[in-house]
Amino acid sequence: MIPEELLRNFNAHYKDYKKGEVIFTENNTAFNYYQISSGIVKMNNYNDAGKEFIQGIFYKGQSFGEPPLFIDVKYPASAEAISESIILIISKEQLFKLLQENPLIHLKITQSLAKRLYYKAIIASEISSQEPAHRVLRFIDYLKNDVYKTTGDFTFKVDYTRQQIADILGLRVETVIRVIKSLEKDKQLKIVKRKVYR
Repeated sequence: MIPEELLRNFNAHYKDYKKGEVIFTENNTAFNYYQISSGIVKMNNYNDAGKEFIQGIFYKGQSFGEPPLFIDVKYPASAEAISESIILIISKEQLFKLLQENPLIHLKITQSLAKRLYYKAIIASEISSQEPAHRVLRFIDYLKNDVYKTTGDFTFKVDYTRQQIADILGLRVETVIRVIKSLEKDKQLKIVKRKVYR
């Protein structure tokens, strides 16, 4: 998202996180901007029954948890490394200085936040009104077309586990497994060595 060299020029620093290590927790105040240099991070909540709901999964080059920085609210979810990760961290004050001095970067941040809002609206609509197969396919197509901009049949590998897809879409993992097999049978997806391709 923001070039790493530019972040370092504004006093950003790298921090290593082990798999399963929490980066920040729900209801904490936001003081920093986080961008992934390597690894994978998820943002999640748990309901009263202990069921996890994944708000999003983020990869190299992506930032996460920045909306509270701009509106002075607490984090709505926790962030956790789901693989060994190196995160570039910059303070809120330094981030705002960087954005003021680099309006094109500011525009990119705004576009990224707008895409996430669009995605959240789509997922909310899917969860409330659509059949599981439609939800799963719509989610995968969003990743393929809008996030990774991949073209061609069965060229996009879904890096989410069945459990993660279930947690994002509000489904049971058994339902997601059944739906993916059904979509493969209908030639909508391809499964190669347990990996799903669209």
